[in-house]
Amino acid sequence: MSAPENSQPTGDELKEVLAQAAAEELTIGQERVVELLSYITVNLVDHPEDVVLDILRQDGRDVYRVKVHPDDLGRIIGKGGQTARALRTVLQAVSARTDQRLGLEIVE
Repeated sequence: MSAPENSQPTGDELKEVLAQAAAEELTIGQERVVELLSYITVNLVDHPEDVVLDILRQDGRDVYRVKVHPDDLGRIIGKGGQTARALRTVLQAVSARTDQRLGLEIVE
């Protein structure tokens, strides 16, 4: 299954996501995680303009909340949760490498 041709994120889309996340000061690690998650999610969905990333700090960890268009929720979760599990695995790899505690929430 290939990604739609128009799903490549533009520099403006990534800057917009970073600008929204930068409402409060982000560390370099947080910026990189936001860039990574936005790149992956924007390329998975049919409505990339509706992807919004937020960072919540809960219980000593950063939880990245991904909001997508309702029609794209199934694409982000995947069959049996495989895509969501893969996104969490990527975050675990980043977490192990940077000694950060990271989480992922997917919301409509």
